[in-house]
Amino acid sequence: QVQLVESGGGLVQAGGSLRLTCAASGSIFRINAMGWYRQAPGKQRELVATIASGGSTNYADSLKGRFAISRDNAKKTVYLQMNSLKPEDTAVYYCNADIQTSPIPSRNYWGQGTQVTVSS
Repeated sequence: QVQLVESGGGLVQAGGSLRLTCAASGSIFRINAMGWYRQAPGKQRELVATIASGGSTNYADSLKGRFAISRDNAKKTVYLQMNSLKPEDTAVYYCNADIQTSPIPSRNYWGQGTQVTVSS
């Protein structure tokens, strides 16, 4: 069984930084794209950033320059460095990954989420 476990959320003042970590575990053959999404109270879940297995990245336009996604394939881990945080970044942040447990096919997995709260 595959699990994604996030860590690193918390309470931070506006202008501060946080680094989120998501580690995949279980019977994994290959991890394809990994990413981060967030959901604020009363809003739909939205894309934050994704990173392909080869390292190419994609960001929500509004977050470019403040957030940086990276991954360590050997550790089956994806990171999200968040800088210059704003109160509007407050949300539950979810890890997502496209994972193959055998040569084919792949399946999409979600973590349980980690709360990020930015105070003004």
